Amino acid sequence: MPPVVNRNRHRGRTVASSSNIFSSWRADLPASIVVALVALPLCLGVALASGAPLFSGLIAGCVGGIVVGFLSKSPLSVAGPAAGLTVIVFAAIEQLPSFEAFLLATFLAGVIQIAFFFTRSGVLAEFVPSSVVTGMLAAIGLILILKQIPHAIGYDGDYEGDFRFLQADGLNTLTAIGHTIANSVLWGAVIIGLGSLAFLFWWDKVKPTEGPLRFVPGPLVVVVLGVIVNWLFGLVAPSLQLTQTHLVQVPISGSLTEFVGLFSTPDFSQISNSAVWTIAITLAIVASLESLLSVKAVDEIDPQRRTTPKNWEMLAQGGGNMVSGLIGGLPVTSVIVRSSANVEARAESKLSTILHGTWLLLSVLLIPVILNLIPLSALAAVLIATGYKLTKPELYTKRWKQGYTQFVPFVVTVGAILFTDLLVGIVIGLVVGFVFVIARNFRTAITYACDVDGDCLIRARRNLYFIHKYELQQKLDQVPDNAHLLIDLSSTSYVDLDNIDVINAFIKGAPFRNISVLVRGDVAERTAPLINAPTEQVVYA
Repeated sequence: MPPVVNRNRHRGRTVASSSNIFSSWRADLPASIVVALVALPLCLGVALASGAPLFSGLIAGCVGGIVVGFLSKSPLSVAGPAAGLTVIVFAAIEQLPSFEAFLLATFLAGVIQIAFFFTRSGVLAEFVPSSVVTGMLAAIGLILILKQIPHAIGYDGDYEGDFRFLQADGLNTLTAIGHTIANSVLWGAVIIGLGSLAFLFWWDKVKPTEGPLRFVPGPLVVVVLGVIVNWLFGLVAPSLQLTQTHLVQVPISGSLTEFVGLFSTPDFSQISNSAVWTIAITLAIVASLESLLSVKAVDEIDPQRRTTPKNWEMLAQGGGNMVSGLIGGLPVTSVIVRSSANVEARAESKLSTILHGTWLLLSVLLIPVILNLIPLSALAAVLIATGYKLTKPELYTKRWKQGYTQFVPFVVTVGAILFTDLLVGIVIGLVVGFVFVIARNFRTAITYACDVDGDCLIRARRNLYFIHKYELQQKLDQVPDNAHLLIDLSSTSYVDLDNIDVINAFIKGAPFRNISVLVRGDVAERTAPLINAPTEQVVYA
C-alpha cells in the first residue's frame, strides 16, 4: 500500500496540507524547472498576442506561480497568463486610455473574484460533465501537437500558446503545418526538434526509478542539448544555426534600476471609468470559468486523485489578479498546459508551482542572456510530448465504450475547441453535455452515515444521474481517514457514468488515506468493468 499522505480538511474536501509541502521537495524541485521552461515562452507569447509589454506576461507568470501557488489549495495546478484571455485583453488595451488603466481593470477583476469566493460561486464547477472536462484535456493535447509542429520545424509566425483555430498570421491550425513544410522548414530546427522529441519518449521508457538520475527531468536535458547543438551548428555548420527569431526572446535589463522600471502600477484615477468596470467584470467571469475548469481537469489527472476546493480557488485567483494588476502584470488564470506539464513531471505538491514562479523571476533577473539561447524547437518538442499524453488514442476508445451519452459530448467538445478557441469550444461542449443531462431524468437519493469506529455507509436509495454527482462527491468527502466504507448500490438499477467516475476517483485515492472500500449491489456487478476495482469485496484493506 502507498504511504498515507498527511492531509487536512477544508470545507469537507480532502486537500494537500500546506504545512507539509516541503516533504516532497525531491519530486517538486525538478518538476518546477520543467514547468518554468514550458511557462517562459508561453508567458511571452500571450503578452505579445495581447498587445501588452512582453514583461507583463513574465510578471503574470511569476505572480501565478508564487502568489496564486501560495494561496491555492490545489496541489498541482499552475496559474499564469492565459491564451483564452488574449482577445479580451487585446480589445481592452485598445479601448482604454492607457495600459495603466487596464492594470486597474485587472486589479478590480481580482476583487470581483474574491466576491465570487464569498458567494460560493466556485461550486458551479462540480456540475460540469466529466465528458466535457476530458474533452477539454484531449482537445488541448491535440492543439498542442498541431500548433507546435511548425515551431518544431522552423516557422514561428504564430505566437507561442495560441489556441485559436484562425491565427493572426492569416493561417489556421491545419494550414500552418502545410505552409511550414512547403515554405519555412529550417533543418537546424528540424534536427533539434526531432532529436528532442525522440529523447523525451525514449527517456520516459528507460528513466531509472532509483538513484540520482530519477530526479533528472527530460525537458531540462533537451533544452540544454538544444542550446549546445545550436552553438555547435554555429561552429561547424553555420547554415543550420538558428537565429534570434527562432530562439526565446526575453527582455534584457542593463541594471537593477532598469529592471525595476519594467514594472507598472494601475491608474486609479480611472476608477470612475465605466469601461474599466465592464472589462473588469468580463475578465473576472471568463478567468474564473477557465480557472475552475482547469483545476477540475487537473484533479482528473492527479495520480493521487486529490480534490481541490473549487470555491477557495476563487480567492486564490482573485488574490493573484489583484497583485498582478498592482505591479504591471496580465490577468492570471489556472492554465491546463503548464498544469499538465507539472503532472507529467511528477510533481507532488504546490511547492512545484511556487518554485516555478521563483525560477521565472530569478532567471529573467539574473540570466536573461542565457534564456535567449534556448531554441523554440526544443521547447516545442516538450509541448508536443505533453500534448500526446493528454490526447492518447486510449482516451477516445474509453469514451466510445462508455456509450454515446458520454462519447458525443466528449467528441463535440474536442472538435469545438479545435476549430474555434478554448472558451467558445468549452461553451459548446457544455451546452451539448447539458442537453444529454436534461434528457436523463434525475432525483436526489443519497444518504451517509458513519459511526465512532470508522464504519461508514453511503447508500443510493434510487438511481443516480449526473445531477447527483456533486451530492455524491460531498458525501465521499465526509469519509474520514482510516475508515471502512460501504458504497451500497443495491437499491439502484442505473448509475450514471459521471457518478462512476466520482467513485473511481475516490477508490484511486483511498490507499493514500488508508480507507478500505466495499462496493455492493446488483448494479455494481453489472457495471463492474467500469469500476476500477472488483465489487463485493474489499478493494483496499
